[in-house]
Amino acid sequence: MARSSGGSAGVVVAGLTAAALAVIGFFAYQASAAQDRAERPSAAKTAKPSPGDDGGDDAKGHAPSKKETALPPRSGEGLRVVYALERQRVWLVGKDGKATRTFEVAPSSVSPRPGTYEVTSRSSHVKGSDGVPVENVVRFASVDGVTIGFSAALDGSTPDPDTSRKTGGIREKRADGEALWLHAPIGTRVVVVS
Repeated sequence: MARSSGGSAGVVVAGLTAAALAVIGFFAYQASAAQDRAERPSAAKTAKPSPGDDGGDDAKGHAPSKKETALPPRSGEGLRVVYALERQRVWLVGKDGKATRTFEVAPSSVSPRPGTYEVTSRSSHVKGSDGVPVENVVRFASVDGVTIGFSAALDGSTPDPDTSRKTGGIREKRADGEALWLHAPIGTRVVVVS
């Protein structure tokens, strides 16, 4: 009798081991598939402009020209984010030096000086310095104690900068914020031009 219960216990242990291996295999497959999706070009990483931005009219009803969307000269080399202060525009540039996406942004009331910076920190969801909940925050500079970074408001707003408050949030549309988040991990160069 002890012999048959020992055999039953062995069958149970073998069954549990097989089930555990199946679960581990399933999670490994999911992780692999997620990595493949992250590496595959998606709508967030393509050279196409964001909907309603470069592909359509601006707030004044005008389609942006090639000159407006052209990558600024002397804006660095290789993988980087380029931010043009006067044009209020960002370019996501790949390792090959070609822009994969460009979009308009709403500048912060405090702007970084032209130069080369690096992404220093990121947050998926926080409250912005103006009190608005934001996502995909990518920080890269500090000016007079004000942290400067890109973010997208959860409500989709891209307000004009409130010059009565010192804020450092450069606002972008949510789809553009997701694209920048995927493009710019910590250490990515951010080139600011005038």
